[in-house]
Amino acid sequence: MKYTYINKTIMLAIAPFLGVFILLCISTIQINISESRLPSVSIVSIKEQSEGMLLDLNEAKIQIDGIHSSLSNLFEIYNKSADTANQLVHVASAQVNKPGIIYDKRILSKLGSPIKHIQSDKIDLKLFNIVEDHYRGHALKVELKSMEGMDMVLAKNELGKSETTLQAVQRTGAIAGINAGGFADDFRTGKRYPLSTTIVDGNYVTGFEASFKDLFFVGINDNGKLIGGKFYQKSDLDQLQPKFGATFVPILIQNQIKQTIPQKWLTSPKRAARTVIANYKNDHLLFLVTEGQDTQGNYGASLIEMQDKLMELGVIDAYNLDGGGSTSFVLNHSIINQPSDGNLRPLSTHFLFFK
Repeated sequence: MKYTYINKTIMLAIAPFLGVFILLCISTIQINISESRLPSVSIVSIKEQSEGMLLDLNEAKIQIDGIHSSLSNLFEIYNKSADTANQLVHVASAQVNKPGIIYDKRILSKLGSPIKHIQSDKIDLKLFNIVEDHYRGHALKVELKSMEGMDMVLAKNELGKSETTLQAVQRTGAIAGINAGGFADDFRTGKRYPLSTTIVDGNYVTGFEASFKDLFFVGINDNGKLIGGKFYQKSDLDQLQPKFGATFVPILIQNQIKQTIPQKWLTSPKRAARTVIANYKNDHLLFLVTEGQDTQGNYGASLIEMQDKLMELGVIDAYNLDGGGSTSFVLNHSIINQPSDGNLRPLSTHFLFFK
């Protein structure tokens, strides 16, 4: 009985599986996969798409070639335009400079042919002979290209000292030198001081002194331009930004107009060696240095004659500097003028020019 019960239990357990097995054995199962469910790949379609892409690429290449050609044309036009613009700039510059060149030629035609010409990136110096009935001399035309080309110094760089223009040139290595302002001697100490307002390196040497009587101040400002006149307040001079300058008498020409020369200076002496500083409207400077060997005043230039000569030369402003035995002109370490005293006089200030 026991074994019969176990067999029945096993049969009941495996009966479902056995039924499925028998069903599979007696049945035929077909699995159909619909073609519509698979992606359809056509060789003809791929070829057509490739040919279309090639056409598109060819069209793109044609467009790129066209853009490249257009850009090349634009660059060519730009380069031609740039060349034309540069040519126009050169022409315009030449036209702008032309009046200055013409003006300078006009100045030179009045001065004559230079007997010496010295130039550098700092300065341009042209030396001319001056020959008149009662005097001989020289004119030095100066074009300052840089503020390093000109300076004014105290003798031996010390207040109260004195030295000749030649000594100042040799001491500083300058290419040329001309006497500057007047001086006053202290006979107790033997010292020689610059007259009245004097400026060196932008500084007042002995302070500002208002103009009195016929005294004037003349010098060069920070822009290399000649400044001068009578100044009664320091602020009036300061606003002109003086770099250096000195004092003497009298003013000869201002704004191309002759100034009245005080009677005192017309006769003491009437004729003498002279030193004059002047300017042109293009800011070139002119130094006129004349001879005056006769200490009695019978030979040399009068201030009226200097005015006439300066007007003839076309200057704008002109200022008389210390003359007579003080007139000194040195170029290339040689004394150009013939000193009235026979030798150069030791002075307190000197205009110097540097190559």
